[in-house]
Amino acid sequence: MNTEFCSLNLEKSKLMLVVISHDAGGAEVLSSYVRQRGIDCLYVLEGPAREIFERKLGPVETIPIEEAIQRAASILCGTSWQSDLEFRAIKLARLAGKRSVAFLDHWVNYHERFVRLNETCMPDEIWVGDSVAEKLATRIFPNTQIKLVENPYFHEILEELAAVSVLRPSDKASISVLYVCEPVREHALQQFGDERHWGYVEEEALRYFLANISALGKTIGRILIRPHPSEPNNKYNWAQQEFDLPIAQGGVRPLLEEIADADVVVGCESMAMVIGLFANKRVVSCIPPGGKACALPQCEIERLQSLLEKSTIQKKAMEDYTSSHE
Repeated sequence: MNTEFCSLNLEKSKLMLVVISHDAGGAEVLSSYVRQRGIDCLYVLEGPAREIFERKLGPVETIPIEEAIQRAASILCGTSWQSDLEFRAIKLARLAGKRSVAFLDHWVNYHERFVRLNETCMPDEIWVGDSVAEKLATRIFPNTQIKLVENPYFHEILEELAAVSVLRPSDKASISVLYVCEPVREHALQQFGDERHWGYVEEEALRYFLANISALGKTIGRILIRPHPSEPNNKYNWAQQEFDLPIAQGGVRPLLEEIADADVVVGCESMAMVIGLFANKRVVSCIPPGGKACALPQCEIERLQSLLEKSTIQKKAMEDYTSSHE
């Protein structure tokens, strides 16, 4: 038996582990976990999670959440902002005296993941996939058991990146940029009832980047704008009309292929940016002025605001030098 399951108190009985997931991030982690360990379990899957699980595991039979809790020895779930599925599962499990574990798939908004309508419902245990997340979770949730479980999704990412072929011809004269979108407005509305809770919305971030793309310091050969899986494909089509730049529609190919083809990955604080680091890409956060600072802890991520400040300083120094030598 895996050491993780000892904490879940699984028994050899009719009761089983129930995996519950909605959002894409958590689904990627949990489906990889189940696949790599060959676990026999029950599923409650909604939203993007269903497609992700079936891509990795084949056809998956799901059951209603109420039945799942009755049949559960323990539950293992992700955390979602698009849905209250996992929140309800944790709450129902607690009422039924069943142990609940939540796997955090990111490094931001930890507390908000367990709050709905000012009600907080914590799992019995939280799993994190790296030491940085472990430190954050331990500080934020001092009364909850935190367990470091090596992130299975990261292993798969590294393997897949090694196998991905770069389809874009090498062109040293220009660079290709992948912009990964996030539905910031929807997240803020669902969590706080205020679309500007974070100080900006997704369109502002994209405009800020495109208007200041020269801060990358390179000639731009292509900009691929990839909508978030929860967004309509045409949501950002306006950018092609608004900016005289080589913009194309992203999201046509798998994320890892589009990352592999890019020289630079740009976004706000998306998990895709961290994957960009795994692929040894330059990664830039473009949260606009007035927005909350990027919470991703990876020090390799550059900030567009800092690049612009540096560019301004260099430009001013060059002007001063030129003026002094006239």
